[in-house]
Amino acid sequence: MASLTSRAERARRERWLLELTDIPTASGHEDRVIAWVERWARRRPHLTLTRDRAGNLLLCRRVITRADRRRRPLYVTAHLDHPAFVVRRRTAQRELETEFRGGVQPHYFVGAAVEVTDQRSRLHRGIVSAYDSEAKPFPRAMVALNAPGAGIRPGDIARWALDEDLPLPRIVDGRLHARACDDLAGVAATLSAYDRLAHDPECGHVRVLFTRAEEVGFIGAIACCRAGTLPPDSAIVCVETSRAFTDSPVGAGPIVRVGDRSGVFSGPLTNAITAIAARHADEKPQFAWQRKLMTGGTCEATAFTAFGYEAACLCMPLANYHNMIGDSEPADRRLGSEIIALHDFHGLVELLVAVGRDLDVEHRPFRSRMDALFDAHRNVLSAAVGLDRRL
Repeated sequence: MASLTSRAERARRERWLLELTDIPTASGHEDRVIAWVERWARRRPHLTLTRDRAGNLLLCRRVITRADRRRRPLYVTAHLDHPAFVVRRRTAQRELETEFRGGVQPHYFVGAAVEVTDQRSRLHRGIVSAYDSEAKPFPRAMVALNAPGAGIRPGDIARWALDEDLPLPRIVDGRLHARACDDLAGVAATLSAYDRLAHDPECGHVRVLFTRAEEVGFIGAIACCRAGTLPPDSAIVCVETSRAFTDSPVGAGPIVRVGDRSGVFSGPLTNAITAIAARHADEKPQFAWQRKLMTGGTCEATAFTAFGYEAACLCMPLANYHNMIGDSEPADRRLGSEIIALHDFHGLVELLVAVGRDLDVEHRPFRSRMDALFDAHRNVLSAAVGLDRRL
């Protein structure tokens, strides 16, 4: 029966993964994803979902005990947006002015096919006819529509029209191909782990934060910090998808991300999570994981640490980061689905559950090891320099 339950749970997680990674979303226009999370939370009366002043989502148990309050809060976070176009205005019957919110290299735009989703979820196809990477606050793209596009309004989302041989999202040979793994696959992993942790009586201090507008500079996370949404002593574990490299391949397991291209994250928290991952792998030899720097982008953990929080990151390696395929030369440009491995997704959920249950955020395992080493070998220094016994 345990194996049947496990298969059913995996199937449920994969269904959430498929649904979430198919939802149109953009920085500041995450409404459809938020509605999906709200429906998910309403089906769980033991949980409560609220928003902070910036519209970030906070998910926690409805009943918080005194024991829960005595423990340092642990927040698992993921962001709700993905690079996409946002309609600014209609300039002609079949022409739209849009702005692109997110990081995609300029040579991917002109000539690329896009689809606009209106408020009634109807799709309108078009082609990017012009692109201005210098426009402020975001690059501008003109879209020539294939048809008049009645019903398109300012604020509607456009995304790449990925004409692949098979429909999206899809799972083939253990890999998910989707329009937006970053970071909607992270949202799915976070909810999958929290669905378990929220029933554990020892995990009332574990909560969830879903941030907005990450793709344009962590705006939701910064607003969260400036507003004091999280208690100052919170520990934060960011959940991401991060660009895969040769030494951090898709399919080799979830990654304890040490840092990003801007810097490293909180050392003691990262080390404690590393110890949990190593112990989990010792107990379950089939569990694979990685520990990497991951310099392909910048993570919200950087923003949280800048505001004094202790933050770390767990991520899945991602192929076709931000839908970009090919080299940096214009002739090599191609747009396609983002890809993650189901093995990495389920491993990340498993690791998040282990971290939620086992992480004592007050514990500093390496400090205790250092103290033990010092006590065992302090005489080496005493013999050489007459070490002060007060040390």
